[in-house]
Amino acid sequence: MTEPATTRPEARPGAGEEAAQADGAASPEGARDEGARDEGARDIVYNRISMLRAERGISRRELADALGVHYQTVGYLERGEYSPSLFLALRIAEYFGVAVEVVFSTRPFPRLGDPNT
Repeated sequence: MTEPATTRPEARPGAGEEAAQADGAASPEGARDEGARDEGARDIVYNRISMLRAERGISRRELADALGVHYQTVGYLERGEYSPSLFLALRIAEYFGVAVEVVFSTRPFPRLGDPNT
């Protein structure tokens, strides 16, 4: 008698998510803080990567090459589709020569020129 296919790890729903998280990138969709009170709470990391790149005239590919990641990863990070690993976040901040808090936040960054900030 053979085992059902659903017992194989690759056949489990969400098996790909584990691989993405192990790689240091977690998708905001479906990612939840286990200690969150609200069932719909999302773990979102906001960033200023796009702004920092634009200020310095750096393309996504140039940044990706410097960090040793695929250029599409930079796009995913900029759009908030993936959250970086701590190691990658620190490398990005170091690349731009700023503190990690300048690049990343758990709250949306205030708009530049906003008089209320």
